[in-house]
Amino acid sequence: MTDALIVIDMQQGSFGPETPRHDAAGLVARLNRLAREVRINGGAVIFIQHDGPPGDPHHPDEPGWRLLPTLEIRPDDTVVHKTACDAFLHTTLDDVLRESGIDRLIITGCATDYCVDTTVRSALARGWPTIVPSDGHTTVDRPHLSATQIIAHHNAIWADFLAPKGPARVCLCTELVLST
Repeated sequence: MTDALIVIDMQQGSFGPETPRHDAAGLVARLNRLAREVRINGGAVIFIQHDGPPGDPHHPDEPGWRLLPTLEIRPDDTVVHKTACDAFLHTTLDDVLRESGIDRLIITGCATDYCVDTTVRSALARGWPTIVPSDGHTTVDRPHLSATQIIAHHNAIWADFLAPKGPARVCLCTELVLST
């Protein structure tokens, strides 16, 4: 079984002081560690980068579009660009996964309640066996819920999601056993 680590929207425009993400530094360290393990085991690391419209901090001409400099990105990693919350919608992601012989997805990144959630649901609906590390995604406090509440809620939903190859397996990054 070949794994793909999907790292969603870990871009500078989402990690500024005005929108502090829950455990951002810890998350980057865990993602870097997971990426190293996936590569060692022959899997693929795919960074999803949001291309926002003009005026958006994630527009390709803006500094916020760039991936976080603390991420360990290798030359043979893949970057897929998206314009919606769903990393599959009108992108090359599904083709890249199939051409790479991927059997299982590990979905991580930012933001739990938007792009991560939409991509997890889309992956499950498309029949991809999916793992979501419970400490492998982040968001910001919202007016109605704290980031930790949002993360806990989504972890519970994904672990109970009805889908052809679902639900998602939800576990800590340290509990993740990669295919060899």
